[in-house]
Amino acid sequence: MNIYGNSLHTTLHNHSQFTMSGRRVLREPPLSTRALPPQHSPSLHHLEDRIAIQHSDIQSLLQDNQRLAATHVALKQELSLAEQELRHLSSVAASVKAERDAEVRELYEKSLKLDAELRVIESMHAELDRVRADIEKLCVIKQEMIKDLNEINGDLAKARDESKDMAAIKAEIETERQEIHKGRAAIECEKKNRASNHEQREIMEKNIISVAQQIERLQAELANAEKRARAAAAAAAVNPSIYSLF
Repeated sequence: MNIYGNSLHTTLHNHSQFTMSGRRVLREPPLSTRALPPQHSPSLHHLEDRIAIQHSDIQSLLQDNQRLAATHVALKQELSLAEQELRHLSSVAASVKAERDAEVRELYEKSLKLDAELRVIESMHAELDRVRADIEKLCVIKQEMIKDLNEINGDLAKARDESKDMAAIKAEIETERQEIHKGRAAIECEKKNRASNHEQREIMEKNIISVAQQIERLQAELANAEKRARAAAAAAAVNPSIYSLF
């Protein structure tokens, strides 16, 4: 009985050295497995039942310990995978942040470029408005120049019409001069001949005065016509570009 009890005590002691972490720890054997004094030893059947119960408990604890150890290994693997995933996500997040920062910088640079282009366009619009105002002023000036040109063309046409009559006026003046010359010759002839007809002399003098007045009038008209022709020619010489435009 003592030999069997010592062997059972050793077996239970070896099985009870495991913990949940898988390490071996010395434990006190159960009271039921300790050697009892001979006077207090239970019956053999009762002792075997208690040993079987203790063995079953030990097996259950061992299984629980194995499950916990497997769970611990699985958790460590999951933790390692989670750490790897975290490092990967951190790398991806850093890459995404770098890309996002690059996109933000690019958008900011584009916005600055667009602002500069907008300012250039606004200045171009202002310049275009000034050019349009200048064009409107030039159109007004052009209309005034066209009006002046039409007036000058009218004056030139009148001068041309009057210049056409200058030859006839000169011929008429020449004829009148010849008549005056004839009259003077007749007067001289009359003086030389010492005509005695006083009335005829007065008539001739009146005719001479009338002819002289007519000559003066024709000369004045000729002078006016020449002045207008010279003025029109001077205006055409001063503004030759106006005639080239039309």
